[in-house]
Amino acid sequence: MRFMNNFSFYSPTHYVFGRGAEEQVGELTKAMGAHRVMIVYGMGSAVRSGLIERVKDSLKSAGIKTVEFGGVQPNPIDTKVYEGIGMARAEKIDGLVAVGGGSAIDTAKAIACGVPYNGDFWDFYCGKKTVKEALPLGVVLTIPAAGSEGSGNSVITKVEGLHKLSLRTESALRPKFACLNPEITFTLPPYQTASGIADMMAHIFERYFSQTENVEVTDRLAEGLLKAIIEEAPKVIANPTDYDARANILWSGTLAHNGLCGTGRAEDWVSHFMEHEVSAVYGVTHGAGLAVITPAWMTYMAEHCPAKIAQFGRRVFGIDTVNDREAALQGIGRLRNFFSSIGLPVTFEQLGVPDPDIDLLVAKLHENKGARIGGYYPLTSAETAEIYRLAL
Repeated sequence: MRFMNNFSFYSPTHYVFGRGAEEQVGELTKAMGAHRVMIVYGMGSAVRSGLIERVKDSLKSAGIKTVEFGGVQPNPIDTKVYEGIGMARAEKIDGLVAVGGGSAIDTAKAIACGVPYNGDFWDFYCGKKTVKEALPLGVVLTIPAAGSEGSGNSVITKVEGLHKLSLRTESALRPKFACLNPEITFTLPPYQTASGIADMMAHIFERYFSQTENVEVTDRLAEGLLKAIIEEAPKVIANPTDYDARANILWSGTLAHNGLCGTGRAEDWVSHFMEHEVSAVYGVTHGAGLAVITPAWMTYMAEHCPAKIAQFGRRVFGIDTVNDREAALQGIGRLRNFFSSIGLPVTFEQLGVPDPDIDLLVAKLHENKGARIGGYYPLTSAETAEIYRLAL
């Protein structure tokens, strides 16, 4: 019998949600104790939309000095982080405001822990050091997906060797505030919206698929979030300016990854680890890669450890069969159909990688994560290779 685990849950982020939320960024930044901040953003859409100017105006009104650091790419890279650390030190900043999605936020987090550290910030990502100190940061979210606005996590790719690694902290890198305005997400392209939906669902799956028993509360939280996302997703694809649907998707992304669904249970994270290698090598959109890898992982589990996959099928999709394997496979089929219905790939070929180098992916995966990986059903290199093949 595996009882609910002891846990510590700390979620200090101040969320400001709704129309015009970004107008409060100045006062929120002052409240976190920063006086000179770096605004970290992506490839320019936040500039073109006027969002950066609104953020700067709010900060200026609060008496806060700003420097801009743009050009963060999807699947953010270490060389940009080093550039940001250098600028932050030169400009003597004492806080950061990330304006964007997961890439901008994760880059800002890496800069935040790198500035006060005397060594290489990558020490934190490769596990050599633990983050003890970081500059405070806040977020103006533009893409519901990664959930980085409410977590202490960050993912960065090291260009040399293409190592895409995640850093997890309980409190040091949790944003002090997050401004979430659903209207800002109205102009997201459908594919980006759908990819974000797959990403937040995968964050729930990584916690839900667990061998820890007697966690009915978090099981039901996870299942409720998944059902809500599945109901709201087609609405935002059909009508991108549906405020209520956008609001529900936006808040789902935060709740999926702020740690609440993982309290009291062991987690898995294999699907994310496997996808990280795909996006590091082939540069695909992370959420789209997860739409391919996650059902493949689940299909392998339907044959080897089906009970929780079957529970997902029954509780989320209403599959009515007593056979666990059959319930699992039917649920996986429904999940793939859902992903396809919102415009996502479900095979490597549809992802634009018709002939992936599986040997390379497996070698990098186990080099980064060890000989056996996963909390639900620990996997060897032969087994992860089989899962990659199931995604072909």
